[in-house]
Amino acid sequence: MEWLNYHHLLYFWVVAREGSIAKATHELRLAQPTISGQIKLLEEGLGEQLFQRVGRRLVLTDAGRTVFRYADEIFSLGHEMREALRGRPTGRPHRLTVGIVDAMPKLVAFRLLEPAMRTGDPVRLIAREGSAERLLAELATFGLDLVLSDAPVGPSAKVKAFSHLLGESGITFFAAAKVAASRRRAFPKSLDGAPFLLPTENTSLRRSLDQWMAAQHIRPEIVAEVEDAALLQQMGSTGAGVFAAPTVIEAELVRQHRVEIVGRADKLRERFYAISVERKLKHPAVVAISESARADLFG
Repeated sequence: MEWLNYHHLLYFWVVAREGSIAKATHELRLAQPTISGQIKLLEEGLGEQLFQRVGRRLVLTDAGRTVFRYADEIFSLGHEMREALRGRPTGRPHRLTVGIVDAMPKLVAFRLLEPAMRTGDPVRLIAREGSAERLLAELATFGLDLVLSDAPVGPSAKVKAFSHLLGESGITFFAAAKVAASRRRAFPKSLDGAPFLLPTENTSLRRSLDQWMAAQHIRPEIVAEVEDAALLQQMGSTGAGVFAAPTVIEAELVRQHRVEIVGRADKLRERFYAISVERKLKHPAVVAISESARADLFG
């Protein structure tokens, strides 16, 4: 593998920026012959002439202009790295890569992520969806900054990570108007025998619903089991059956899917977590997510 000598590149960059070797000597604190020799070595390594002399001036060649653009980016990034480590603003967007567990309601995920886009500092958000196991593996190798999940890290997880509770919500039951009208009275007993759309058994909401229905002696007619919450909600909007979702997003669900509320179960709780490799959250956008969730969304 061929390696670029960044010292040689730095000398070239300073000379190109200052316009002459004589001016560059003051900033680099090196003698002219030394700087000239280092630039010559860079040209030999790249196989390109970077300067040409026009009268007494050094002018960049086409190759020199290309190298200067890259060098300018390289040393600007180095400066920004130092400023970022000192906690100073750099003007470059903060990169935030978030994993969203596939069973998590996307409306909740959106509400959680929204504050990260309003921190005052520019943020470049990258969101990925997948199973908890795959996302935690990416988190462990620093491929993700954060994982949003409806369950904390389990004791059997092979990843050392910390679960930060963002908040919890009661559960609301929804259905299309015709279904809701017949199931609203005598809630929750009215759910016994009702056509029902349930999340799959690998989700925390399904486990909670199963326990709650057993305690209430409710045996619904299971029409479908759907892992993706958005698909389940869309099916519910067509009149296929009753479905459950966190109360914190009930207004959005009613508006988007034109469904009606059948009833609420405040004792049935759904919890949401931010999972990170850090015991204390530090990324400014992640801190914004956590603080807004606790104060606003679930407050």
